[in-house]
Amino acid sequence: MPTYDEIMATDLSALTTAAERWDGMAKAFHTQETAYRRDVHGISMGQSWTGLSADAASKRFDITLKEFQNAQVEAKAVASLLRDAHTQFTDLKKKLESARKDAIEAGMAVSGQGVVSYDTTKLTDGERNALHHDPDYRESVSKAVASWQARIDQLVKDVGEADAGVEIALKAVVLDGNIDDGTLSGFNGQAQGDIEKYEAAAAAEAKKEAQEKKEGWVAEGETSTSGPGTGTSVSGPDAKTGKLGEAEAHADLGRATAEGSLTNGPMKLAGEAEAYAGAKASASATVTNEGFNGGASAFAGAEATASGTADAGPVGVYGRAETMAGAEAGVNAGAGVDGVQLGAEAFAGAKGSVSAGADVGGIGVGVTAEGWAGPGAEASFNFAKDANGTWHVGPKVGVSPLLGGGLGFEFTLNPGKVVDTAGGVADAVGDVLGSVF
Repeated sequence: MPTYDEIMATDLSALTTAAERWDGMAKAFHTQETAYRRDVHGISMGQSWTGLSADAASKRFDITLKEFQNAQVEAKAVASLLRDAHTQFTDLKKKLESARKDAIEAGMAVSGQGVVSYDTTKLTDGERNALHHDPDYRESVSKAVASWQARIDQLVKDVGEADAGVEIALKAVVLDGNIDDGTLSGFNGQAQGDIEKYEAAAAAEAKKEAQEKKEGWVAEGETSTSGPGTGTSVSGPDAKTGKLGEAEAHADLGRATAEGSLTNGPMKLAGEAEAYAGAKASASATVTNEGFNGGASAFAGAEATASGTADAGPVGVYGRAETMAGAEAGVNAGAGVDGVQLGAEAFAGAKGSVSAGADVGGIGVGVTAEGWAGPGAEASFNFAKDANGTWHVGPKVGVSPLLGGGLGFEFTLNPGKVVDTAGGVADAVGDVLGSVF
């Protein structure tokens, strides 16, 4: 964007000089067209040269002749754009010069960079005294300076916008948009000498692209890696949160996570994956007036998970796969206004599991199946509400002397989503009845 000093110092007559040379270029192309039509293109038009070679040459000669004609159109359009730019810039520069003159006559000083200040060099002793001791006078001066600065800044901005429009036009005028003229990047036979037409076309294209992006698939995602590393943490007790204490220790060989989504209106595909290797242990206990929660767990080995969801309006499905090799043990218990959780597990070996489920209008059901290779046992029951307001009910049991497995079920209910779905159905029924009656 041009600055104030650049605008004031630029010799705009260079634009009209360049326009005259582009007009001269169009005349030169016309001269070459006349010579080419007479001395080259005309050879294939007579009866002295016939046959396949004459037909092939004639087609190529036609394309070249058309290019001479298109070159004239493009050159004249560029000349017209330069004159249009000169007109716009000259008018805006005059307005900027006039604003500067008016500001100076109003008692302001304007620097070479367009910065407005109050000109104190012409003040009387009384005015100078008022400027130092009268708050109202100082405020009126400050407002006047700000007003003139805003006027000059706006005119500089107007020149910048005009400059951007000229740039758009000069870039577009040389593009050959006709793929049927025998060339892929020849002269533009459809060139126009109006800056505003190119600005309007660019604005329409930008609007179209924004709409297509809004209506099309939008991708988002991120990845992260960490390790190796070790660490410990201990906290509590905390009377405000009710936390009696929490301790955690880990020795990570490495961790990697990835997640992403594709969204298109009401349709959304999302997935995430995580891999971990190392050892970790934790224990915590919390008691508040809303309930209690406590648990302890330990793990050593490697594990990986991958999950994905697909939603289309009120209907959604999900899937999840997990693998683990190592040893783990844990116990947890909790009860409060947001539900009840009970569980205990101990296992050593390798296990794999798959989960799948579906949700329609806020009511969902899912199942988990696991295969175990190694001794272990697990039992849990979950009746709780998550951060999204969804209630989960899920019993799970598993046993494996050496080879075995586990089986779990989950039922979910999101009251808010149920109400939204019911409202959508009611609206749809109302629309149908309205169209019938």
